[in-house]
Amino acid sequence: MLTIVGTPIGNLQDLSPRAAAALAQADVVCCEDTRVTGKLLAHLGVSRPLIRCDENVIARRAPEILERLRAGENVAFASDAGMPGVSDPGQRLVEAARAEGLPVTVVPGPVACVTALVASGIPSEHFFFEGFLPRKAEAQERRLRELAPVPGALLFYESPHRAAATLAVIARVFPARRAALCRELTKLHEEVLRDDAPALAEAVAARDSLKGEIVLVVAPPDPAELAALRAAAPGAPRAEEGAPADPDAALRAEIESALDEGQSVSAIAKALSQRFSRKKREVYELALACAHSRTGAADVR
Repeated sequence: MLTIVGTPIGNLQDLSPRAAAALAQADVVCCEDTRVTGKLLAHLGVSRPLIRCDENVIARRAPEILERLRAGENVAFASDAGMPGVSDPGQRLVEAARAEGLPVTVVPGPVACVTALVASGIPSEHFFFEGFLPRKAEAQERRLRELAPVPGALLFYESPHRAAATLAVIARVFPARRAALCRELTKLHEEVLRDDAPALAEAVAARDSLKGEIVLVVAPPDPAELAALRAAAPGAPRAEEGAPADPDAALRAEIESALDEGQSVSAIAKALSQRFSRKKREVYELALACAHSRTGAADVR
């Protein structure tokens, strides 16, 4: 059995008894960072073999892990914090096991983005989890404008040293919306800052530094803003035209953002095929076309 184990996002007391048992009873524990998971196991008073399976190595480690499952071993997978598979390489391992018809079970645990959404007090009837925005401000703004019509709260992960710059872009795109910065969730110094996006951006920029992983929450558009966004959408067909929307628009936008960051076509195809549940070859060909349209280069792999 492959057991996906949700682990605490900060407070070790949030580890469930079932999660502790799954880790203790596993023949081997796969994890992002053996040092982090090693500390968690030490907290439980158990010792298990650890295999590093972070974003850089999980693809080539997957065959070995699947072979262990076929041989009858119990394999646990744990992220550094939170639920594996949510902005996390564990999703690839689950997909590989499912594709081979091997058994998978999930031991649920804390999720930082949902914890932040609840803590923020921002309306949460509907929400959209984006994960990390592109690093460059121009690409960030483009992506945020694409997300503007989403009729729900927007959730982003961000590092402490980029939070102020990202909030400045959020404030520029969403000047009338409320936003929240949530950090050190479930820990001793947990903090939730909430204000109109421009005021929040200004307050965070004035601070000397921030520590801890950060979740940014942006309120959904009100009905008037949503109606205006939909009416002003570039290239939106008129009702009588009935023209179909581009099914690859969102994927193409992500490819363009990744190209702006200097990522290779191969890396883009690998990452986005998982995220959009598309065949890797399809994404590769679309990314290659986007890259060629920019440079006309013969080799952009």
